[in-house]
This record gives sequence, C-alpha cells and structure tokens, in this order.
Amino acid sequence: MANNEAPLIVVKNIKKYFKNATGWNHAVDDLSFTIERGKTLGVVGESGCGKSTLGRTVIRLLEATGGSVFLDGKDVTHVKGRELRLARKQMQIIFQDPYSSLNPRKSVDTTIKEPLKNEGRVRGKALEEEAEKLMRIVGIDNRLRYSFPHELDGGRRQRVGIARALALNPDFICCDEPVSALDVSIQAQVLNLLMDLQENMGLAYMFITHDLSVVRHISNDICVMYLGQMVEKAPTKRLFESSLHPYTKALLSALPSTNLTKPMQRIQLKGELTSAIDPKPGCRFAVRCIHSSEECSQEQTLEEVLPEHFVQCCHCKAINGL
Repeated sequence: MANNEAPLIVVKNIKKYFKNATGWNHAVDDLSFTIERGKTLGVVGESGCGKSTLGRTVIRLLEATGGSVFLDGKDVTHVKGRELRLARKQMQIIFQDPYSSLNPRKSVDTTIKEPLKNEGRVRGKALEEEAEKLMRIVGIDNRLRYSFPHELDGGRRQRVGIARALALNPDFICCDEPVSALDVSIQAQVLNLLMDLQENMGLAYMFITHDLSVVRHISNDICVMYLGQMVEKAPTKRLFESSLHPYTKALLSALPSTNLTKPMQRIQLKGELTSAIDPKPGCRFAVRCIHSSEECSQEQTLEEVLPEHFVQCCHCKAINGL
C-alpha cells in the first residue's frame, strides 16, 4: 500500500560510471535526494554535467554502478522481470527530441496505444476510448489521430510523447529537457500542460534542463550539478534569491536582467574543466573558482548549511558570511 506521507522517490548515493580507453568516466557520482509526491525537482547544470544520465539511471534505462533508488518505499535498483515491468509502469520519461523519440512509421494513434497494448489492461472499444482520452488530456486534436510524426510540428510531437508517458498512469515522470527543442511560445504551452497534469494527477517530476528561466517556473526544489556531482540543492525561491555555491552564482549571473537600474554583474569563469575520467578527490570546480585553496583538494561533502539548503563547498560559509 502506498505511503502518501513518505517521499515517492528516494535516491541514495547513486553512481553511474562508463568505461572508456583511459579509465572510468564518473558521469554521476554519489548523488542523494528525494522527490515528494506532486512535486518537481529541477536538475540544472551545463552540458555534459550528467543531468540526463542521472535521470535515465533513476528510471532504470541505465543500470546504476552503485547506490540505490527507492520507488514508493521499495528498492528498485536491481529488480528484474515482472518487478521491473511493474516499476516502469510507475516511472516514465519524456525525451528531449520529440522527433527522434517517436517511431516515424507509427501514427499518433498507434504510438499512444502501444504501451496500453503491451500492458494488456484494455482491449477493443476500451482501448479506443483510452487513446481518445489521452489525446484530449494533452490537447491533441482528434483530426490528427492518424497523422505521422513528420506531419506534426514540434509542440504536437511532444504532446504525443507526453500522452505516451501518461498511458500507464505513472506516479513519476523524468522530463529530460522536454522543451529545449521547441520554439519559445510552444515551450510555454508545454510547460503549462505539464503543470496542469501535475496538479490534476498528482505527478512527481524530475525536470532536467539547462534553462534556468524554465526550471524556475516549474520546480519546487533545484539541484545544481557540476561534473557528475551535486554542488547545491535548495528550494527554488531561496536558490535564486541567495545561492551559496560559486558555480551556482556564476550560472545565475548569466540570466538576462530587466532591471535597468541594477543590471546583473556577469561572473566570467576561467580555467580548464577538470576531467571526469577517474577524478581526484576534492572539489571539481576548484580550478575555475576564485575562492579555491589547498583545502579544496580534500574530499568534499554535501552539507546542510541552512535549513533545506545543501552545499558542497568548504568555503561557502566564509564567502557568504554565514
């Protein structure tokens, strides 16, 4: 029985490493967090920081190298067979590219029906009604029911992807940059759709993006990643008003400002990126940080500096006068 008071998703020390010719790429390195029912965790960071790998590892599209993922109180990190199929009914994904994530040879109708047919829960007339219902929920006109992906614009394609993700009535959806490939006006429509679905269906989201304006609009909490590690996590409002980690400050300084009397002072990061191949202990941002010292070469831990505000930086208290 579901425990509505406990977090829906609990991730403990999750790791995902990839072997290459020179060593192990630490794409996701020892991340822990929770996601409450009906809430959204935003995951931000520059390209290559491990955001998408984290999402795919959590929902079991990739096998974790270490750590655990709990879904509704049950450890699903290594389940197989029937247990994995049941877990995947509760965990779905919306992909970044709405064109490449759809089969070009399958119509809207076939794409939406496919997960329902695979599950075998509904057949015949009930299947037709369920497909119509899903199309109506995500705002796809019935006249487009037998259209193919190349006949649709980006926004409609992404709505098909959302309908497919909703087909099995999941509790948790990983949104892997679901609006980054869309025009700005269409982005707003899709974001509002996702927020309406969350309110009506109680969905929990992990919303992965590099767009800080988007994540501010939709997230309850935000996790900032840098080279596979979580460097800061806080409620959205607090992160934007009083970020503590030097990397988060640099990210936020890149946001355009409409305040002409107090324009944003851009923080220019310098220095080479640390390699994610078998990285040494210590802060991976240190080589680009103006506050770095010898202390930064020691093992860093994520610390709750303020209530619900976690930071991985040995200098953050001194920097921010805490």
